[in-house]
Amino acid sequence: MLDPFFKPKGVAIIGASRNPHKLGYGVVRNLKEYHYQGKIYPVNRSATEILGESCFANVNEIPDPVDLAVVIVPAPVVPDTLRDCGERGITHAIVVSGGFSETGKEGEQLEKELKAVADEMGIHVIGPNCIGTIDTHTPVNTTFVTGMPESGEIGFCSQSGAMVASVIDWARGAGVGFSRIVSLGNQVDVNETQMIEALREDRQTKVITAYIEGVSNGEKFLESAKKAALEKPFVALKGGRGESGAKAVASHTGALAGSAEAYKSAFKRSGVQQADTMEEMFDWARALAWQPLPKGKRVAVLTNAGGPAILAVDALEKAGMKLAELTKETKQYLQSRLPNAASVENPVDVLAGSGPGTYAVALDAILTDENVDSVVVIQAPQDWFLPASLAEVVGEVASTHDKPVIASIMGKASVEEALNILHKRKVPNVSFPERVASVLAAMVQRKEWLEMPNGTPEPFENISTTSAQTLANQQEWQQLLTQYGIALPPQQQVKSVDDAIAYADKIGYPVVLKVVSDDISHKTEVNGVKLNLNNAREVENAWHTIEASATEAGTNMEYGLVQKMFTKGQEVIIGIKRDDQFGPQVLFGTGGTDVELLKDVESALAPLNQQQAEQLIDATRAGTKLAGWRNQPPADREAVIDYVMRLSQLAKDLQQVKELEINPLYVLSEGQGAYAVDVRGFLAEATPEEIAST
Repeated sequence: MLDPFFKPKGVAIIGASRNPHKLGYGVVRNLKEYHYQGKIYPVNRSATEILGESCFANVNEIPDPVDLAVVIVPAPVVPDTLRDCGERGITHAIVVSGGFSETGKEGEQLEKELKAVADEMGIHVIGPNCIGTIDTHTPVNTTFVTGMPESGEIGFCSQSGAMVASVIDWARGAGVGFSRIVSLGNQVDVNETQMIEALREDRQTKVITAYIEGVSNGEKFLESAKKAALEKPFVALKGGRGESGAKAVASHTGALAGSAEAYKSAFKRSGVQQADTMEEMFDWARALAWQPLPKGKRVAVLTNAGGPAILAVDALEKAGMKLAELTKETKQYLQSRLPNAASVENPVDVLAGSGPGTYAVALDAILTDENVDSVVVIQAPQDWFLPASLAEVVGEVASTHDKPVIASIMGKASVEEALNILHKRKVPNVSFPERVASVLAAMVQRKEWLEMPNGTPEPFENISTTSAQTLANQQEWQQLLTQYGIALPPQQQVKSVDDAIAYADKIGYPVVLKVVSDDISHKTEVNGVKLNLNNAREVENAWHTIEASATEAGTNMEYGLVQKMFTKGQEVIIGIKRDDQFGPQVLFGTGGTDVELLKDVESALAPLNQQQAEQLIDATRAGTKLAGWRNQPPADREAVIDYVMRLSQLAKDLQQVKELEINPLYVLSEGQGAYAVDVRGFLAEATPEEIAST
């Protein structure tokens, strides 16, 4: 469907210009300069030829073949221009012109007219307000941007034209090859999901990269992204991550699992690897395109300088990688062949005076070591051999092993030739050694995602969805949880202080007393929770204190909740937040009163299978503590995994649940279970004022 954008038989440039400073001139120039082999048809009423190509007064005069139009005319005439293209039989158009929805209401209305004409005439449109497309293998360059990257394996699509222009210029200077580059603009027709499909289907594209500000349809994006990621690496940079996740939410879960977190969860589930910077995205892309995936996290560092190696090791450890323990045989071999003062421990330091031959011997030995999964080669600037000679050695040795090698031949002015050699040898190079860490971590992440079972979990059989739906109202969150198999501590709502004391005597001390009121969302903020009450007198005093605090806050203490208090356990938070684009996500992290301060949380799309629930938990410090931390014994991690999965099923079953938070979920020691101590939530149609606090 999108082939003519990359392999057109003929291109009409509507708005072509003889003025070298005009966009319409740049498109004709790029088609000719970069050796497009199809027909070029400039459309300009006042010119006879542009750059040797005959001009046409209008689209109707253009002969066959022509299947792509590049439209560079004022916005008000774009709809009529598209109609002319449709009548001529042109099926695909790139609308470079700006002045549409990005400019306000008037432009938005004009964009609707453009869309209506495109639909009526059956024209596929990229844009408006875009730069165009590049396919380096066809070759074709429909942009007006000066320059074109080398042919390569990386496909890039962007919702920002400025990003595309920058990448084109950067790629030329860095010597990085691309297969296809696309500027999507306002996406009136062709969107990011369709372009991902096109990049997946392109045999020349080995890695997909994308700059994404939003997606047109969350469900379709997830489906296409996962399909693509199963076939080739997919790296994305998400713009707009700084937006507040706390708007229109009514719980800690809602605030912590905002839009940025939803994208992060969606990317993770579909196998899209999210980079933090443009530099990082293309560092990862080169490595994923050029090098085999590592079998594990064990990294060896080969260097001629201690300082850069230390920086690399620090970054590797921070990224979750591990320094490989070289075998005794490898160290003995290195000791017999390296300078006497060299270090044969990892990092292996061949010293400043060593040349390419020494590097070759050491690199081959390290790559042969069974304890090594990947190698980082660092060379600090020196003046007794050319960096290009080291690049030849690294490329040659790396090609004889099935383990990834990442180079950091440091410097700028003296290393251009070396970089060209490494690129031809398909060995990625980073200017500074700290950058190797995120590259290798991304490669490990890709391997682990490919190996992780992605099947939909089997539903829990002891849950009656029909019955649960009838319970889902603002007063019955706790009953809903028990229906889904999530335990509550012994507790009871009471109307008087005497009833509170009687129930506390019944279940045994210590107990907790909480205010119950539909007008109070965060109980602790109105002094509405009293902990560790050890006798009747303390319960009585707590009741009167809470009652007074509620009155001072402008509300009434409708009920009190007496609850058994647990000790010597751990507090975590689990919750649900429904995202408008991607649906329900489940959140897990450190719980208690400091949840928003610490922000030790991760989220994942529901539903979760066992492995996905474990991965969610293990990605947090709270998960680390569950396994036992310092003087804290291991907690009942299995109960937490079970509850996370049950909550994820609830999120999938009950579409009307907008937010649900269990904070804290109190986790006892191994085998002793976990209890939902405090529950809060509201439905999709509810307003924040209707939140039930139970």
